[in-house]
Amino acid sequence: MKVSDILRVKGSALFTVNPDTPLWIAVQTMAENDIGSVVVMDHGDLVGMLTFREVIKTLNANGGALGGTHVRGVMDDAPLTVTPETDVNEVRRLMLERHTRYLPVLDGRTLLGLISFYDVAKAVLEEQSFENRMLKAYIRDWPAEESIRG
Repeated sequence: MKVSDILRVKGSALFTVNPDTPLWIAVQTMAENDIGSVVVMDHGDLVGMLTFREVIKTLNANGGALGGTHVRGVMDDAPLTVTPETDVNEVRRLMLERHTRYLPVLDGRTLLGLISFYDVAKAVLEEQSFENRMLKAYIRDWPAEESIRG
């Protein structure tokens, strides 16, 4: 299974902000849409990621306030990315090694979407469930032997 398979099932809904967006606006976008991240775009290019992790760190550093902080000051400006052709097992390895929950999907410089740890887990579970059903059907339809040879 490839990242493109996950995107095809997930759809292309994507939330972006620019680096000069006030952090509270980005947080509002995340809260209203029940999402854990936004992609940071500047003039059509991916320049960063903002996740709940960066927001929590900022709140902690500022005594619980977001203040006048802008996305640029807290975003991850070198996010890990994948391509549509990246294998899901590689994605799982990358997410675990880099302790990341969200990966932008790029085709060259074009942002195609974003996949989350949840999206990957769901896709893997669905693939395994399908394989399990096929194996059970195969076993259930196993042809009976005509005679026992001895």
